[in-house]
Amino acid sequence: MTRPDDVWRCTGRHRPGARRVRQAAAWLALGAAVCVPGGHAAAQAPQRPAFRAGVEVVSLAVTVTDREGRYVTDLEARDFQVFEDGASQEMSYFDKSNLPIALSLLMDTSASMEERMRTAQEAAAGFARRLRPQDLGQVIDFDTRVEVTQAFTGDAAALEGAIRKTTAGGSTSLYNAVYIALKELKKVQAASTEEIRRQAIVVFSDGEDTSSLVTFDAVLDLAKRSETAIYSIGLRPRDEGQSKGFKEAEFVLRELAQQTGGRAFFPDRVEDLAGVYAQIADELSSQYMLGYISKNVRRDGAWRRVVVRVARPDAITRTKQGYFAPAAR
Repeated sequence: MTRPDDVWRCTGRHRPGARRVRQAAAWLALGAAVCVPGGHAAAQAPQRPAFRAGVEVVSLAVTVTDREGRYVTDLEARDFQVFEDGASQEMSYFDKSNLPIALSLLMDTSASMEERMRTAQEAAAGFARRLRPQDLGQVIDFDTRVEVTQAFTGDAAALEGAIRKTTAGGSTSLYNAVYIALKELKKVQAASTEEIRRQAIVVFSDGEDTSSLVTFDAVLDLAKRSETAIYSIGLRPRDEGQSKGFKEAEFVLRELAQQTGGRAFFPDRVEDLAGVYAQIADELSSQYMLGYISKNVRRDGAWRRVVVRVARPDAITRTKQGYFAPAAR
């Protein structure tokens, strides 16, 4: 049986262990390896987290909308309540200043995309152009193999160039691509509070996985242990006969988005992609960042469910569904 470790064999490094979010060097310090071919907080102004060695902070990127889907961006810390396994938590951090982002853009370049590749490239390039100079982006294309065609950079032209160089052919290694993107994001380390970044993956695919080494369960577990929101785009098949196979892809893309606080989109036409990418860009620029130190001091590695509520009628919040507690060494 092929194991997730096999994806990393070419790095010569060990398989990463359980997630630990420590504030020793930075609130969202990250680190790992990838095989690359070539109670309410008091109302106050947004503040950066202090460096406190040994303190484990639960970080949440929170999207708030009204019933019509419009983003609500005028909330303050006092408007939020955070619950962990039903117990109210006290926020230690709040920011609504649209922190910089580290974003991995995944593009399906399997053979089924050949006739639609140019339109998909145009849509993805438009999304890349919306990244700000302080943001970082990378491009990963996947078919039978997964390739990081552009490492993390703030150069929008370089990202666009990598997108336009993609070509279609081969099968679909969706799980491998997401697995690698999650690991790649952990290489983006914050050396100071000014370098703290939100993390997101935007993955586009037009079909079910057919050739990955890792399983969906392994990818989902890694995603739930990460600080990364996954935005998934599943282009529905034009042929009605392919719809049955797409149902598995739809489940996978929905689950990854739901568990990590992202969002799943399923356009019917490749021409709709530009609008979908625009919606994702708008959401990423409208989020709040919250942080708290859990009142549950047990180091049992258990899953803890998180719920965020806001004190505004008809407001809807979306964030990751929970996190794994640190485990005793």
